[in-house]
Amino acid sequence: MAEVASGTVNTSQRLAALRQLMAQEENNIQAFVVPSEDQHSSEYLAHCDERRAFISGFTGSAGCAVVTLKDAFLFTDGRYFLQAGKQLDQNWTLMKQGLPDVPTWQEFLSKNLDSSTRIGIDSTLISASNADTIKEALKPKGSSLVPIEKNLVDTVWSDRPPRPQNQVIHLDEKYSGQSPSHKIRALREEMSKKKHQAFIVNMLDEVAWLFNLRGSDIDYNPVFFAYAVITLDSINLFVEKAQLSADALGFLGEDINIHPYNAIFDYVKQLPSVLTLNKEAKVLIGDTASLAIAQALGKDNYEIAPSPIASLKAIKNATEFDGFRQSHIRDGVALARYFAWLEEQLNNGVEINESQGAARLEAFRSELDLFRGLSFDTISGTGPNGDPADCAIITKDQVYLCDSGAQFFDGTTDVTRTWHFGTPTDEEKRAFTRVLQGHIAIDTAVFPTGTTGHYLNVHEGPHGIGVRIGYNSTPLKAGMTVSNEPGYYADGRFGIRIESIVLVRDAKTPNNFGDKGYLRCPIHKNLVDTSLLTAGEREWLNAYHAETWAKVSPLLKNDEKALKWLERETSPL
Repeated sequence: MAEVASGTVNTSQRLAALRQLMAQEENNIQAFVVPSEDQHSSEYLAHCDERRAFISGFTGSAGCAVVTLKDAFLFTDGRYFLQAGKQLDQNWTLMKQGLPDVPTWQEFLSKNLDSSTRIGIDSTLISASNADTIKEALKPKGSSLVPIEKNLVDTVWSDRPPRPQNQVIHLDEKYSGQSPSHKIRALREEMSKKKHQAFIVNMLDEVAWLFNLRGSDIDYNPVFFAYAVITLDSINLFVEKAQLSADALGFLGEDINIHPYNAIFDYVKQLPSVLTLNKEAKVLIGDTASLAIAQALGKDNYEIAPSPIASLKAIKNATEFDGFRQSHIRDGVALARYFAWLEEQLNNGVEINESQGAARLEAFRSELDLFRGLSFDTISGTGPNGDPADCAIITKDQVYLCDSGAQFFDGTTDVTRTWHFGTPTDEEKRAFTRVLQGHIAIDTAVFPTGTTGHYLNVHEGPHGIGVRIGYNSTPLKAGMTVSNEPGYYADGRFGIRIESIVLVRDAKTPNNFGDKGYLRCPIHKNLVDTSLLTAGEREWLNAYHAETWAKVSPLLKNDEKALKWLERETSPL
């Protein structure tokens, strides 16, 4: 999902101050890399970690800045070319990753910078595996990657927000389905298979999942700043104790050692001296763990591999399954009420802009049981803003796209629906129908074995379906959930996307899996060109709508307008 663009920021003074620091004797670097990620490789950031946005002025969620003593480069992918072009000032060169002859930022360091360049980076913000790859690529040119202990952007950023320390609560087992002791036992079994003496948990969602704790340190994500170190005989949680509610503190008990958040590196440094480590028995760190973690351990004391927690977390238990189903059905109620309301307002000539629409949808969601907040900032876009830019008025003669989601105690939702409240053009109907056909194809696909959201983060890995390289390393397995979201964007005119969460389940074939959907929100028939549908696709859509009516309508008995709207929208083709 892309973010709404804001205005251009003059970065001249920021870059000048940064370059002064780069040139100082204690640093002596000719380039400085500013990644998007935080020290936990999070997809979404706390405001204090938005360093790349601060130094460049580009606020998209994906990108990397490389600043030299004379130039500045911003690397991002095709989702953000338009936004970056609007936000970057004259100091920056936009590097459109994915286009022919445009290197990745990693390639740029070894291919485009001068020989013998000292390239600085905050060692907490780059994974150890990524750093190793870059170091090898730099060797032929005599260049080096220089870990910087104090992030230079933080020094320039005089009004940088403080790190959040919001309350952390205990998530009851009636929602999680498993106790921390059960999860840690399963983790230790995985560690023992490879003779790992300890595992350092660096991902925030993995810490939250492992201990059945939830927080709010990052907007829209129920996580909190923490690390964990699990050995074969000790459990160590690194979090500010003051953040833990009395209930959470009591739940953790005496078997879990609680350390200050910032004590992680000193603790990790002493691990090799207290554990029995050798070539066969090392400390495991995940493939997203930072270079700083690896350096603290020492190069001969760790092994980098995919986090075993990621795989354990990805396969949902029966309680999580039920929570996912129930939260998506409840969310379908809010969506039905919203689209019915929006249609009525437009038919009555009421002027509603995209922001007002998003606020109304959030209000409907806030009335639902177990609601905790949004799972991301709602994208409410009409016409050309279906690939969003500026807030506009929602009209009856343009395509309207709404990408939204919610956090509930029992599940996380993420749904996109595309609507047209007037008469769509043949082009819009054809585009929508092709997107629908792609959606149906994924929903009904049977994947050979090995083919490469619970109340937690909205984009939960490590698996997925797409072109991102990370998706290729984790096979789909029964019990995983995947976002099914094909889309089409006519630049400057309209955007279409249909997104639902699907469950990977055992298919009735010898060695395959199939998918089953969770979300219960109508797919807009007014945008469907029925002449393009096969008999099977028509049957799928009718069956989907019949089940949507059966699951959602009982919960709409107190909203007659929404109930009538749902009945119309779920009627057979």
